[in-house]
Amino acid sequence: MATEYTEHTESNGKQPRTARGLKTKRKLLDAAALEFGEKGFHEASITGITQRAGTALGSFYTYFDSKDELFSALVRDMSARVKSLAGSATTEWQDALERERLAFEAFMTFAREHKEIYRIIDEAEFVDPESYRLHYEGAAMRIHERLQEGSAAGDLRAPLEEAHAWAIMGMNVFLGLRYGIWSEEKSAVEIAEIANGILARGIAADKAR
Repeated sequence: MATEYTEHTESNGKQPRTARGLKTKRKLLDAAALEFGEKGFHEASITGITQRAGTALGSFYTYFDSKDELFSALVRDMSARVKSLAGSATTEWQDALERERLAFEAFMTFAREHKEIYRIIDEAEFVDPESYRLHYEGAAMRIHERLQEGSAAGDLRAPLEEAHAWAIMGMNVFLGLRYGIWSEEKSAVEIAEIANGILARGIAADKAR
């Protein structure tokens, strides 16, 4: 099973040592998301990122050696944020199906608020293939773990394999693209309910159907 990224790791010399440093690095990552999302990796510039962040050019090199390194950090940061949001959204749930609904609804909301995520992740396939692969492998692993827990609790049928997790993730990704990025004609709650209905008829235990 692939190692999952939870956050961007760097050499000790790159780690912020103060609250101010953490805030500056966060500004650079947020600015990079806008710059890469608007212009794409190749047209984006370090100067453009620092201007958006309102930081000095020298501050960039305090935390990142290059645009490539920042891009990789951003992909990992986005993965970690999606993971954290899904975790926060599923702290209270009645059964495994509701847990998946809440996790997907949180993703849909995040995608709508950060539409640049799709362009950045898509570009990562070519700019940083390792981060691209680990982004999806990490997401699939988390879904698979939830499915296994749901099976153990009797909410979902068993066995549910890794392939089931990838299928669910694929559905989530493309629903997010259609109803989170291309249009918002339906609410995140409505789309989550539709996706959940598919799961209820596909992987729910017989007693839950």
